[in-house]
Amino acid sequence: MIRLTQAPFEPGALLAEFSRGRRETGAIVSFTGLVRAEGGDSEALELEAYPGFTEAAIERIAMAAKARFSLQDLMVVHRIGRVGPGEPIVFVAAAAVHRRAAFEGADHLMDYLKSRAPFWKKSIGAGGERWIEPRPQDYEDAARWDERAPGSEPAS
Repeated sequence: MIRLTQAPFEPGALLAEFSRGRRETGAIVSFTGLVRAEGGDSEALELEAYPGFTEAAIERIAMAAKARFSLQDLMVVHRIGRVGPGEPIVFVAAAAVHRRAAFEGADHLMDYLKSRAPFWKKSIGAGGERWIEPRPQDYEDAARWDERAPGSEPAS
């Protein structure tokens, strides 16, 4: 499930909902990202997305991750609009038969969301507003998933 929402969410409730009734799942990995105050420089983040377009882009990478890591299921909930420091901004969960697949699936999804998902982020603080771009490390983290697996054929 992919959901963009302006409403605050409770990560614990999302995890409980996602975990319910999973008799053949061996591992669930979840990640909750929070908005940072940046040492008092940021009073809020404001996220923009194109309705329909952003969800479709995230859905494509989520389905690719599901297949690549043999995930049984996944969940992505991402805030849009204005989000204050300390508030959850993103929740990702991945369910798999084995833990490594769940860890890698969740990690892959977060690297994509951080560096490539079509969101536009603006920091709002006492010094004004500024657009936020992914850091070089965010791109490096995402690029490791672009490398082909050992023993696989190069793409043609």
